[in-house]
Amino acid sequence: MPDRSFLNWPFFEDRHRTLAEELDAWCGKNLPVAHDDVDAACRELVAKLGQDGWLKPTALDTESPGPLDVRTLCLTRETLARHDGLADFAFAMQGLGTGALSLFGTPEQQRWLAKTRAGKTISAFALSEPRSGSDVANMEMTATRDGDDYVLSGEKTWISNGGIADLYVVFARTGEAPGAKGLSAFIVPADTKGLTIAERLEVIAPHPLARLSFDNVRVPGSALIGKPGDGFRIAMSVLDVFRSTVGAAALGFARRALDESIKRVAERKLFGAAMGELQMVQGHIADMALDVDAAALLVYRAAWTKDMGAARVTREAAMAKLFATDKAQEVIDKAVQLHGGDGVRKGHIVESLYREIRALRIYEGASDVQKVVIARQVMGAA
Repeated sequence: MPDRSFLNWPFFEDRHRTLAEELDAWCGKNLPVAHDDVDAACRELVAKLGQDGWLKPTALDTESPGPLDVRTLCLTRETLARHDGLADFAFAMQGLGTGALSLFGTPEQQRWLAKTRAGKTISAFALSEPRSGSDVANMEMTATRDGDDYVLSGEKTWISNGGIADLYVVFARTGEAPGAKGLSAFIVPADTKGLTIAERLEVIAPHPLARLSFDNVRVPGSALIGKPGDGFRIAMSVLDVFRSTVGAAALGFARRALDESIKRVAERKLFGAAMGELQMVQGHIADMALDVDAAALLVYRAAWTKDMGAARVTREAAMAKLFATDKAQEVIDKAVQLHGGDGVRKGHIVESLYREIRALRIYEGASDVQKVVIARQVMGAA
Protein backbone atom coordinates (compact mmCIF):
# COMPACT_ATOMS: atom_id res chain seq x y z
CA MET A 1 0.00 0.00 0.00
CA PRO A 2 1.59 3.33 -1.04
CA ASP A 3 2.53 5.63 1.83
CA ARG A 4 -0.04 8.44 2.06
CA SER A 5 0.96 9.76 5.48
CA PHE A 6 2.46 12.89 3.91
CA LEU A 7 -1.09 14.10 3.21
CA ASN A 8 -1.39 14.78 6.96
CA TRP A 9 1.42 17.33 6.82
CA PRO A 10 0.35 20.90 7.67
CA PHE A 11 1.09 22.06 4.12
CA PHE A 12 -2.29 20.71 3.04
CA GLU A 13 -5.94 21.53 3.60
CA ASP A 14 -8.76 18.99 3.61
CA ARG A 15 -9.62 19.86 -0.01
CA HIS A 16 -6.12 18.79 -1.05
CA ARG A 17 -6.42 15.50 0.78
CA THR A 18 -9.79 14.83 -0.81
CA LEU A 19 -8.43 15.64 -4.26
CA ALA A 20 -5.46 13.29 -3.81
CA GLU A 21 -7.68 10.40 -2.75
CA GLU A 22 -10.24 10.94 -5.51
CA LEU A 23 -7.59 11.36 -8.22
CA ASP A 24 -5.76 8.24 -7.05
CA ALA A 25 -8.99 6.27 -7.40
CA TRP A 26 -9.56 7.74 -10.87
CA CYS A 27 -6.02 6.79 -11.89
CA GLY A 28 -6.55 3.23 -10.71
CA LYS A 29 -9.49 2.93 -13.10
CA ASN A 30 -8.12 4.83 -16.10
CA LEU A 31 -4.33 4.49 -16.12
CA PRO A 32 -1.98 3.59 -17.61
CA VAL A 33 -3.02 4.04 -21.22
CA ALA A 34 -1.33 2.35 -24.18
CA HIS A 35 1.68 4.33 -25.40
CA ASP A 36 1.99 2.72 -28.85
CA ASP A 37 0.80 5.89 -30.59
CA VAL A 38 2.05 8.70 -28.37
CA ASP A 39 0.23 11.51 -30.20
CA ALA A 40 -3.09 9.68 -30.02
CA ALA A 41 -2.49 8.73 -26.39
CA CYS A 42 -1.80 12.35 -25.41
CA ARG A 43 -4.88 13.60 -27.21
CA GLU A 44 -6.93 10.92 -25.47
CA LEU A 45 -5.46 11.77 -22.08
CA VAL A 46 -6.08 15.51 -22.44
CA ALA A 47 -9.65 14.87 -23.52
CA LYS A 48 -10.30 12.39 -20.70
CA LEU A 49 -8.65 14.52 -18.01
CA GLY A 50 -10.62 17.53 -19.20
CA GLN A 51 -13.90 15.67 -19.46
CA ASP A 52 -13.57 14.39 -15.89
CA GLY A 53 -12.57 17.77 -14.49
CA TRP A 54 -8.93 17.14 -13.63
CA LEU A 55 -7.59 19.91 -15.88
CA LYS A 56 -9.46 22.67 -14.05
CA PRO A 57 -6.49 23.54 -11.78
CA THR A 58 -4.16 24.07 -14.77
CA ALA A 59 -5.47 27.52 -15.65
CA LEU A 60 -7.41 30.49 -14.35
CA ASP A 61 -11.17 30.07 -14.03
CA THR A 62 -12.36 33.26 -15.71
CA GLU A 63 -15.79 32.97 -14.09
CA SER A 64 -14.26 32.83 -10.61
CA PRO A 65 -10.76 34.35 -10.89
CA GLY A 66 -8.16 33.53 -8.30
CA PRO A 67 -4.50 32.50 -8.11
CA LEU A 68 -3.39 29.12 -9.36
CA ASP A 69 -3.25 26.60 -6.50
CA VAL A 70 0.29 25.26 -6.69
CA ARG A 71 -0.30 22.57 -4.05
CA THR A 72 -3.12 21.19 -6.17
CA LEU A 73 -0.90 21.27 -9.26
CA CYS A 74 1.86 19.44 -7.39
CA LEU A 75 -0.43 16.82 -5.84
CA THR A 76 -2.01 16.15 -9.21
CA ARG A 77 1.32 15.78 -10.98
CA GLU A 78 2.71 13.52 -8.25
CA THR A 79 -0.35 11.27 -8.36
CA LEU A 80 -0.52 11.06 -12.14
CA ALA A 81 3.22 10.42 -12.44
CA ARG A 82 3.01 7.56 -9.97
CA HIS A 83 0.50 5.87 -12.28
CA ASP A 84 1.55 6.94 -15.80
CA GLY A 85 4.27 9.35 -16.91
CA LEU A 86 2.41 10.27 -20.09
CA ALA A 87 -0.68 11.25 -18.09
CA ASP A 88 1.48 13.57 -15.99
CA PHE A 89 2.93 15.05 -19.18
CA ALA A 90 -0.53 15.66 -20.65
CA PHE A 91 -1.69 17.43 -17.50
CA ALA A 92 1.48 19.46 -16.98
CA MET A 93 1.69 20.85 -20.48
CA GLN A 94 -1.88 22.15 -20.33
CA GLY A 95 -0.81 24.25 -17.35
CA LEU A 96 2.61 25.33 -18.59
CA GLY A 97 1.27 26.13 -22.04
CA THR A 98 -1.39 28.50 -20.72
CA GLY A 99 0.48 29.84 -17.69
CA ALA A 100 1.25 33.14 -19.39
CA LEU A 101 -2.44 33.61 -20.21
CA SER A 102 -3.52 32.80 -16.66
CA LEU A 103 -1.02 35.23 -15.15
CA PHE A 104 -0.86 38.04 -17.72
CA GLY A 105 -3.54 37.55 -20.38
CA THR A 106 -6.28 40.02 -21.22
CA PRO A 107 -9.92 38.90 -20.79
CA GLU A 108 -10.07 38.34 -24.55
CA GLN A 109 -6.90 36.21 -24.54
CA GLN A 110 -8.12 34.25 -21.53
CA ARG A 111 -11.09 32.99 -23.53
CA TRP A 112 -8.75 30.17 -24.58
CA LEU A 113 -8.60 28.92 -20.99
CA ALA A 114 -12.11 27.48 -20.88
CA LYS A 115 -11.13 25.27 -23.82
CA THR A 116 -7.80 24.11 -22.36
CA ARG A 117 -9.34 23.44 -18.93
CA ALA A 118 -12.01 21.31 -20.62
CA GLY A 119 -9.45 19.33 -22.62
CA LYS A 120 -10.81 20.62 -25.93
CA THR A 121 -7.68 22.60 -26.86
CA ILE A 122 -4.09 21.41 -26.40
CA SER A 123 -1.55 24.06 -25.43
CA ALA A 124 2.23 24.40 -25.64
CA PHE A 125 4.97 26.64 -24.21
CA ALA A 126 7.47 27.62 -26.93
CA LEU A 127 10.54 29.06 -25.23
CA SER A 128 13.64 26.96 -26.06
CA GLU A 129 15.68 27.44 -29.21
CA PRO A 130 18.54 25.51 -30.85
CA ARG A 131 21.11 27.87 -29.33
CA SER A 132 19.22 29.04 -26.26
CA GLY A 133 17.74 26.63 -23.78
CA SER A 134 18.31 27.59 -20.17
CA ASP A 135 19.93 30.84 -21.37
CA VAL A 136 16.62 32.48 -22.25
CA ALA A 137 18.14 35.95 -22.59
CA ASN A 138 20.17 34.70 -25.56
CA MET A 139 17.02 34.08 -27.63
CA GLU A 140 17.39 34.72 -31.39
CA MET A 141 13.86 34.39 -32.75
CA THR A 142 12.47 37.79 -33.73
CA ALA A 143 9.07 39.45 -33.71
CA THR A 144 9.10 42.57 -35.86
CA ARG A 145 6.35 45.19 -35.69
CA ASP A 146 4.64 45.74 -39.03
CA GLY A 147 1.75 48.16 -38.75
CA ASP A 148 -0.77 46.68 -36.34
CA ASP A 149 0.80 43.21 -36.61
CA TYR A 150 3.92 41.37 -35.53
CA VAL A 151 5.90 39.11 -37.87
CA LEU A 152 7.67 36.18 -36.17
CA SER A 153 10.73 34.55 -37.71
CA GLY A 154 13.00 31.84 -36.35
CA GLU A 155 12.88 28.42 -34.71
CA LYS A 156 11.83 26.83 -31.46
CA THR A 157 12.90 23.35 -30.40
CA TRP A 158 12.23 20.71 -27.75
CA ILE A 159 8.67 22.01 -27.62
CA SER A 160 6.43 19.69 -25.62
CA ASN A 161 3.13 19.00 -27.42
CA GLY A 162 4.85 20.22 -30.58
CA GLY A 163 2.94 18.74 -33.49
CA ILE A 164 -0.30 18.13 -31.60
CA ALA A 165 -0.91 21.49 -29.91
CA ASP A 166 -3.71 23.76 -31.06
CA LEU A 167 -2.21 26.81 -29.35
CA TYR A 168 1.37 27.94 -28.77
CA VAL A 169 2.58 30.66 -26.41
CA VAL A 170 5.71 31.84 -28.19
CA PHE A 171 8.56 34.01 -26.92
CA ALA A 172 10.53 36.17 -29.36
CA ARG A 173 12.89 39.12 -29.45
CA THR A 174 11.14 42.43 -30.06
CA GLY A 175 14.26 44.46 -29.29
CA GLU A 176 13.12 47.06 -26.75
CA ALA A 177 16.49 46.58 -25.03
CA PRO A 178 19.44 44.17 -25.17
CA GLY A 179 19.23 40.69 -23.66
CA ALA A 180 16.37 39.70 -21.39
CA LYS A 181 14.67 43.10 -21.53
CA GLY A 182 13.99 42.84 -25.26
CA LEU A 183 11.74 39.77 -25.29
CA SER A 184 7.96 39.50 -25.68
CA ALA A 185 5.32 36.76 -25.56
CA PHE A 186 2.65 35.99 -28.16
CA ILE A 187 -0.35 33.73 -28.71
CA VAL A 188 0.07 31.77 -31.94
CA PRO A 189 -2.67 29.31 -33.00
CA ALA A 190 -1.22 26.18 -34.59
CA ASP A 191 -2.94 26.81 -37.93
CA THR A 192 -1.33 30.24 -38.40
CA LYS A 193 0.22 30.56 -41.86
CA GLY A 194 4.00 30.13 -41.86
CA LEU A 195 4.13 28.01 -38.69
CA THR A 196 5.29 24.49 -39.56
CA ILE A 197 6.55 21.41 -37.76
CA ALA A 198 10.14 21.25 -38.98
CA GLU A 199 10.99 18.02 -37.15
CA ARG A 200 9.45 15.57 -34.72
CA LEU A 201 11.90 14.70 -31.96
CA GLU A 202 12.17 11.22 -30.48
CA VAL A 203 13.49 10.76 -26.94
CA ILE A 204 14.05 7.86 -24.57
CA ALA A 205 10.65 8.33 -22.90
CA PRO A 206 8.31 8.89 -25.85
CA HIS A 207 6.47 12.20 -25.63
CA PRO A 208 5.20 14.48 -28.41
CA LEU A 209 8.09 16.89 -29.02
CA ALA A 210 8.98 18.98 -32.04
CA ARG A 211 11.13 21.64 -33.60
CA LEU A 212 8.96 24.47 -34.91
CA SER A 213 9.72 26.79 -37.81
CA PHE A 214 8.31 30.31 -38.01
CA ASP A 215 8.59 31.70 -41.54
CA ASN A 216 7.25 35.26 -41.46
CA VAL A 217 4.37 34.24 -39.20
CA ARG A 218 2.03 37.20 -38.97
CA VAL A 219 -0.06 37.68 -35.83
CA PRO A 220 -2.20 40.66 -34.82
CA GLY A 221 -1.08 43.10 -32.15
CA SER A 222 -3.75 41.60 -29.90
CA ALA A 223 -1.66 38.40 -29.78
CA LEU A 224 0.92 40.17 -27.61
CA ILE A 225 0.72 39.02 -23.98
CA GLY A 226 1.44 41.84 -21.56
CA LYS A 227 3.57 44.68 -22.88
CA PRO A 228 6.45 44.71 -25.38
CA GLY A 229 9.60 43.71 -23.52
CA ASP A 230 7.70 41.81 -20.81
CA GLY A 231 8.55 38.38 -22.24
CA PHE A 232 11.37 37.44 -19.90
CA ARG A 233 9.41 38.48 -16.82
CA ILE A 234 6.39 36.52 -18.06
CA ALA A 235 8.44 33.40 -18.75
CA MET A 236 10.16 33.52 -15.35
CA SER A 237 6.84 34.11 -13.57
CA VAL A 238 5.32 31.07 -15.29
CA LEU A 239 8.34 28.92 -14.41
CA ASP A 240 8.18 30.23 -10.83
CA VAL A 241 4.73 28.63 -10.55
CA PHE A 242 5.34 25.44 -12.49
CA ARG A 243 8.98 24.59 -11.66
CA SER A 244 8.09 23.05 -8.29
CA THR A 245 5.52 20.86 -10.08
CA VAL A 246 8.38 19.26 -12.01
CA GLY A 247 9.78 18.22 -8.66
CA ALA A 248 6.35 16.83 -7.79
CA ALA A 249 6.31 14.68 -10.92
CA ALA A 250 9.78 13.37 -10.04
CA LEU A 251 8.45 12.64 -6.56
CA GLY A 252 5.64 10.58 -8.08
CA PHE A 253 8.13 8.56 -10.10
CA ALA A 254 10.31 8.04 -7.02
CA ARG A 255 7.36 6.93 -4.86
CA ARG A 256 6.38 4.36 -7.47
CA ALA A 257 9.97 3.09 -7.65
CA LEU A 258 10.08 2.77 -3.87
CA ASP A 259 6.71 0.97 -3.76
CA GLU A 260 7.79 -1.48 -6.47
CA SER A 261 11.08 -2.10 -4.66
CA ILE A 262 9.39 -2.81 -1.33
CA LYS A 263 7.21 -5.43 -3.03
CA ARG A 264 10.20 -6.87 -4.85
CA VAL A 265 12.39 -7.39 -1.80
CA ALA A 266 9.50 -8.88 0.16
CA GLU A 267 8.65 -11.42 -2.54
CA ARG A 268 12.07 -12.26 -4.00
CA LYS A 269 14.09 -14.99 -2.29
CA LEU A 270 17.86 -14.77 -2.12
CA PHE A 271 20.16 -17.21 -0.32
CA GLY A 272 17.19 -18.93 1.25
CA ALA A 273 15.46 -15.82 2.63
CA ALA A 274 13.57 -12.76 1.45
CA MET A 275 15.82 -10.11 -0.09
CA GLY A 276 14.44 -7.67 2.43
CA GLU A 277 16.20 -9.48 5.25
CA LEU A 278 19.62 -8.54 3.87
CA GLN A 279 21.03 -5.49 5.66
CA MET A 280 22.44 -4.00 2.46
CA VAL A 281 19.02 -4.19 0.84
CA GLN A 282 17.48 -2.58 3.92
CA GLY A 283 20.07 0.16 3.58
CA HIS A 284 18.96 0.83 -0.01
CA ILE A 285 15.30 0.96 1.02
CA ALA A 286 16.12 3.33 3.88
CA ASP A 287 18.06 5.66 1.56
CA MET A 288 15.20 5.64 -0.95
CA ALA A 289 12.58 6.43 1.69
CA LEU A 290 14.74 9.23 3.10
CA ASP A 291 15.20 10.82 -0.32
CA VAL A 292 11.47 10.58 -1.08
CA ASP A 293 10.45 12.29 2.16
CA ALA A 294 13.12 14.99 1.88
CA ALA A 295 12.06 15.74 -1.71
CA ALA A 296 8.42 15.90 -0.68
CA LEU A 297 9.21 18.41 2.07
CA LEU A 298 11.01 20.70 -0.37
CA VAL A 299 8.35 20.38 -3.08
CA TYR A 300 5.42 21.12 -0.80
CA ARG A 301 7.28 23.86 1.05
CA ALA A 302 7.70 25.66 -2.29
CA ALA A 303 4.08 25.06 -3.26
CA TRP A 304 2.74 26.17 0.15
CA THR A 305 4.91 29.28 0.14
CA LYS A 306 3.56 30.34 -3.25
CA ASP A 307 -0.03 29.59 -2.23
CA MET A 308 0.40 31.70 0.91
CA GLY A 309 0.92 34.74 -1.30
CA ALA A 310 4.66 34.98 -1.91
CA ALA A 311 5.30 37.12 -4.98
CA ARG A 312 8.20 34.90 -6.05
CA VAL A 313 9.49 31.53 -4.88
CA THR A 314 12.53 31.38 -7.13
CA ARG A 315 14.80 29.95 -4.42
CA GLU A 316 12.26 27.48 -3.02
CA ALA A 317 11.14 26.24 -6.44
CA ALA A 318 14.70 25.82 -7.67
CA MET A 319 15.65 23.84 -4.56
CA ALA A 320 12.57 21.65 -4.91
CA LYS A 321 13.12 20.99 -8.59
CA LEU A 322 16.85 20.29 -8.23
CA PHE A 323 16.66 18.02 -5.20
CA ALA A 324 13.53 16.11 -6.19
CA THR A 325 14.64 15.34 -9.74
CA ASP A 326 18.22 14.43 -8.85
CA LYS A 327 17.16 12.24 -5.92
CA ALA A 328 14.40 10.59 -7.94
CA GLN A 329 17.08 9.56 -10.44
CA GLU A 330 19.02 7.93 -7.59
CA VAL A 331 15.93 6.26 -6.11
CA ILE A 332 14.95 4.81 -9.47
CA ASP A 333 18.49 3.64 -10.15
CA LYS A 334 18.42 1.73 -6.84
CA ALA A 335 15.07 0.26 -7.83
CA VAL A 336 16.58 -1.00 -11.09
CA GLN A 337 19.43 -2.57 -9.14
CA LEU A 338 17.06 -4.28 -6.70
CA HIS A 339 15.01 -5.66 -9.60
CA GLY A 340 18.06 -7.14 -11.30
CA GLY A 341 17.45 -8.20 -14.90
CA ASP A 342 13.77 -7.32 -14.66
CA GLY A 343 14.77 -3.73 -13.94
CA VAL A 344 16.11 -3.28 -17.47
CA ARG A 345 13.52 -5.42 -19.25
CA LYS A 346 11.62 -3.34 -21.78
CA GLY A 347 8.07 -2.73 -20.62
CA HIS A 348 8.74 -3.25 -16.91
CA ILE A 349 7.49 -0.39 -14.76
CA VAL A 350 10.93 0.23 -13.25
CA GLU A 351 12.52 0.35 -16.71
CA SER A 352 9.94 2.89 -17.85
CA LEU A 353 10.55 5.01 -14.74
CA TYR A 354 14.27 4.95 -15.52
CA ARG A 355 13.57 6.45 -18.93
CA GLU A 356 10.93 8.90 -17.70
CA ILE A 357 12.98 10.55 -14.96
CA ARG A 358 16.00 11.64 -16.98
CA ALA A 359 14.39 14.51 -18.89
CA LEU A 360 13.08 16.13 -15.71
CA ARG A 361 16.64 17.00 -14.73
CA ILE A 362 16.95 19.01 -17.95
CA TYR A 363 13.69 20.76 -18.84
CA GLU A 364 12.43 23.93 -17.13
CA GLY A 365 15.99 24.66 -16.06
CA ALA A 366 18.69 21.98 -15.97
CA SER A 367 20.07 20.85 -12.61
CA ASP A 368 23.31 22.79 -13.04
CA VAL A 369 21.34 25.95 -13.84
CA GLN A 370 19.22 25.46 -10.71
CA LYS A 371 22.41 25.47 -8.65
CA VAL A 372 23.33 28.84 -10.16
CA VAL A 373 19.84 30.17 -9.42
CA ILE A 374 19.99 28.96 -5.81
CA ALA A 375 23.47 30.37 -5.25
CA ARG A 376 22.48 33.78 -6.60
CA GLN A 377 19.37 33.83 -4.46
CA VAL A 378 21.29 32.85 -1.33
CA MET A 379 24.17 35.27 -1.93
CA GLY A 380 21.80 38.05 -2.90
CA ALA A 381 19.92 37.67 0.37
CA ALA A 382 23.10 37.64 2.48
